[in-house]
Amino acid sequence: MTTKTKTKQLVRVGHSPDPDDAFMFHALANDKIDTGDFEFVHELVDIETLNRRAFQGELELTALSIHGYAYLTDKYALCPCGASMGDRYGPMVVARQPGSIADLKTKTIAVPGTLTSAYLALRLCLDTDFKHVVVPFDQIIEAVAAGSYQGQPIDAGLIIHEGQLTYANQNLSLIVDLGVWWADETDGLPLPLGANGIRKNLGQPAMSEINRLLKESIVYGLEHRGEALEHALQYGRDLDRSQADKFVGMYVNDWTVDFGARGREAVRLFLERGYKAGVIPKLVVPEFID
Repeated sequence: MTTKTKTKQLVRVGHSPDPDDAFMFHALANDKIDTGDFEFVHELVDIETLNRRAFQGELELTALSIHGYAYLTDKYALCPCGASMGDRYGPMVVARQPGSIADLKTKTIAVPGTLTSAYLALRLCLDTDFKHVVVPFDQIIEAVAAGSYQGQPIDAGLIIHEGQLTYANQNLSLIVDLGVWWADETDGLPLPLGANGIRKNLGQPAMSEINRLLKESIVYGLEHRGEALEHALQYGRDLDRSQADKFVGMYVNDWTVDFGARGREAVRLFLERGYKAGVIPKLVVPEFID
């Protein structure tokens, strides 16, 4: 008698090709945990592309900018795990010469995308729109150092991911750390940058189970740090092991295991301020999976 094998439900996962996301998804990507009735297939794409793709609901589980999520509440709910929070650190604006936040209002700034949380945070910080050029996140430091990108002048750059640790290698000056700015503005709240969204049309049982497996993957990485770090290192552009370990520690930590009350309040306030500043078109109340 032949036993029929049950077909597993496909879950396409999108996340950024950077050390913290790789660390977070290590257990799922490398079959370190039992995924039960689900088969996870991973797609590594920059965060702005993932934000844009999410409008079509292509992926069942995807990394999202908190800013990008504001436009996707009809399709995705937020996982209570998988957060990237900047706790008095975060995206930075760097330039070839020292300067002030006020100086940036008249500069042309390279940004990693207009749906990124880094872009929203900078809009809030400057309290105005600003001239910008969208540049792939891993080319911004080079563009700032060169003073141009594809023929367009660049005065400063909004850097995310590991660039926060390596910009000084190009003799660039820090103008503002938006994580520090946000904490000072909000009585010490962390700056909510990224989250994972699960597509709502999967239904509550599947959404809850996928969220559980994501949390299990995060906890596995934290409990098997050396192993997960080895996997993450392949995405650590220009980072040595010590730097990669530091970077992972910045963005995969207790906040990542669970947003918690303060993390959720940070998300709510970030979206509210984006709306009040006229950047986000409607007031969004974040919806987290139970």
